Amino acid sequence: MNHGLQTIIYPIRDLANAKALYGALLDTSPYVDEAYYVGFRIGDQELGLDPHGHDKGMTAPLGYWHVDDIEAAFARLIDSGAEVQQAITDVGGGRLIAAVKDADGNVTGLLQP
Repeated sequence: MNHGLQTIIYPIRDLANAKALYGALLDTSPYVDEAYYVGFRIGDQELGLDPHGHDKGMTAPLGYWHVDDIEAAFARLIDSGAEVQQAITDVGGGRLIAAVKDADGNVTGLLQP
């Protein structure tokens, strides 16, 4: 089942600056505040800051569609012509992410909570 586009991750270089900026924009404090990731939650939406995003090849914010079965969703997208941008990866706590690229170079993320 697809639960919609619920997470957007921004690749950033200056974590302290980005945390202050997005905290001011969202008028809230992060619910996760670690050296490897800062996450803000507004209702069902999450805005994340990844200080290693550029090292992973991210060049812009990336939206993640939440799915119940990431392996099945990933396979359907690859079978439909998408290219692997990032293989399925456990990012901690059982949370799995992956990303694919369409023929126009647009990247779409998948996230299984």
